[in-house]
Amino acid sequence: MAGGSETVLDLLRARGRPVVTAGPGDTVKAAIQKLVENRIGALPVCDTSGAVVGIVSERDFLHECLQQPERIGRTKVSDIMTTEVLIGVPGDTLEYVMDIMTQRSIRHLPIMDGPELYGMVSMRDVVDALLDQSKAQVRFLSDYISGGFR
Repeated sequence: MAGGSETVLDLLRARGRPVVTAGPGDTVKAAIQKLVENRIGALPVCDTSGAVVGIVSERDFLHECLQQPERIGRTKVSDIMTTEVLIGVPGDTLEYVMDIMTQRSIRHLPIMDGPELYGMVSMRDVVDALLDQSKAQVRFLSDYISGGFR
């Protein structure tokens, strides 16, 4: 941990979940199925070389389903994805990532290690990890104050 703060890398290693992605040519219906099956809220969109070219979230899918429900089996992910993707890197602290996600009103952040998609974190992942970190700090301080360390 850098400077005592947990990093995105620490979180991803502890969580140990693989990254689920969509392709730009996948249908909206197929991408929604991936979200449901994996109980996640967003998908990085990767081209055939594995490069991240966009991101789609539950909000994007809901908007599309409301606008054109009859087309979800034909509309491509590339038609609705966000192409300006904000990313994090494994060394980012959880505090930094939470600040960026809050400022930009995003709930999912792809984590890149150079050109490689390393993982994906959600706001919930970050908040849960920071809460656990805070609980450990409170316990440490409480034990210290009460004389638990000798």
